[in-house]
Amino acid sequence: MLAEQRQQLILEMLAQRQVVKLKDICRQTGCSASSARRDLQILEEQGSLVRIHGGAKAKHDLQRELDMTGKATQNVSAKERIAQVAAAKIAREDVIFLDAGTSTLALVHYLQPSQHLTVVTNSVMHAAQLADQAIRTILVGGMLKNTTKAIIGTKTVHDIQHYRFNKVFLGINGVHDEYGLTTPDPEEAAVKQAALAQAEETFVLADATKFDAVSFVKVADLEQVTIITTELSRAVFDKYSGQTNILEV
Repeated sequence: MLAEQRQQLILEMLAQRQVVKLKDICRQTGCSASSARRDLQILEEQGSLVRIHGGAKAKHDLQRELDMTGKATQNVSAKERIAQVAAAKIAREDVIFLDAGTSTLALVHYLQPSQHLTVVTNSVMHAAQLADQAIRTILVGGMLKNTTKAIIGTKTVHDIQHYRFNKVFLGINGVHDEYGLTTPDPEEAAVKQAALAQAEETFVLADATKFDAVSFVKVADLEQVTIITTELSRAVFDKYSGQTNILEV
């Protein structure tokens, strides 16, 4: 198993248990204790976990957010699988909203001009890619956030309130059974809330590592959305399936 695969598995274990032991990592991945320790050190340096004696625990940093470059290197294969399932939910001539973020950016690659879609987005990167694919695109106005390349602010929210969407696709930082869907930035949260309010149906694209995580600002209750995610442990699935519709890839 490659180091990147081991580290992804460690994060998935943490999402399910909140604490993992070194011996469990070695047993699950088939690696040596020294390799597991190196993986934990790398993940701690990335801010993904906190090392403790004999293992690691999940880290809940309420306001921390990676830039697009940092996000683009995380959980790449999971995002692609989630994006494929999300794309299958889109019907011909739908009007959709794509939230800024790498999970929704992965979805862009599966959209086709022949679908005759109208896509509204608050992401400069998404809009550029959609234009390259000859898909009708509306980029809402507002202030550009340099780190995530998202358009945010009161004008953004106001623009979104003029539209209605068949489907809305959102990325999210935290999925929690008590605190709901959360994200670090209040202004990005406001954009997500505005889009959700205009939607017939809302999908949240979130891999297994986002479960049991909490960020600074609540976006919505779990019952308001359908979550498309990677395979969850039975315990995590049972914990959340009573509150929201979960589609595992």
